[in-house]
Amino acid sequence: MAFHNTRFPIDISLGARGGPRRQTDVVTLASGAEERNSLWANSRRYFDAGYGIKSLADMQAVLEFFEERRGRFHSFLWRDGSDFSSAPANSQVSAGDQPLGTGDGTTTVFQLVKRYGGDFDPYDRPITKPDASSLLIALDGVQVAASDFSIDPLSGIVTFASPPPSGALITAGFEFDIPVRFDSDRLEIELSSFKAGTIPSILVVEVFE
Repeated sequence: MAFHNTRFPIDISLGARGGPRRQTDVVTLASGAEERNSLWANSRRYFDAGYGIKSLADMQAVLEFFEERRGRFHSFLWRDGSDFSSAPANSQVSAGDQPLGTGDGTTTVFQLVKRYGGDFDPYDRPITKPDASSLLIALDGVQVAASDFSIDPLSGIVTFASPPPSGALITAGFEFDIPVRFDSDRLEIELSSFKAGTIPSILVVEVFE
């Protein structure tokens, strides 16, 4: 298997339905109280691309993409239309969008993350497939030049040319994709579906590689 650095047809993925899923083990005690254990450190996203199919041409594009990926075998990029930016909804990406850490005068490598929630119990989601061309970085609110850092678009790791000063707040803004694979080795196509309005199910699932 391999990761194919190519994006699923974006006009279809933007019409898909799906979102994050978590895995929680819930045990009900004899008293009626519950004990809950979160089994996954990170949420995992699932989508049904069938909702984005609007024509036979769309279906043929998915068929070609599916065959080239060999079904579930190879993973690829997916653009989540509801969550693909570090910025708040309807806002432009800015260098101060997301906290990456605080400089210590020594560390040069930082992982891109997107924070969900406030001060109570925020979740920092690792971003591993950023759009490198969209990345902006700031130190203590001052945007730094693109020549001062590099980004690995296949891991989301930012490397500074020199360590950020001790105590400096490091922030970033970016757009990103999700690494996914098809969730089935079978793709069912029925030509009459497009006349009758039936939507084929084309499931994809996020992968961590």
